[in-house]
Amino acid sequence: MIYEYNLKTDKQGFYDITENVRETLRASKVNDGICVVYCPHTTAGMTINENADPDVVRDMLFALDQTFPDRPEFRHAEGNTAAHLKAGALGASVTVLAEAGRLLLGTWQGIYFCEFDGPRSRRFFVKVLKE
Repeated sequence: MIYEYNLKTDKQGFYDITENVRETLRASKVNDGICVVYCPHTTAGMTINENADPDVVRDMLFALDQTFPDRPEFRHAEGNTAAHLKAGALGASVTVLAEAGRLLLGTWQGIYFCEFDGPRSRRFFVKVLKE
């Protein structure tokens, strides 16, 4: 079964969706397997990173803005090429192992939905596969 979640986003930001994925794992009643978390948007993405210090997210957004700035040479008519580049660099999905009904995340890790072209109504999907 595929679980769908919706969220409203700001212009740009990382949204901790770890608890949504845990909820999906519990509901699936799968003890050992994998969770695939997928973003069906071209200007948003997924990542796993530190969720203990909020400055990490701020620093990541700053670095992505520096790496992929808006440029007048971009030709995409919607004017959001930088958002497409950021989303492409991070990727559209993450995979997390599950064992004994728990996500095998590191002590400081969280799962993030990453918005680069908001504000928008977004969705993401979680699929749990049994070992």
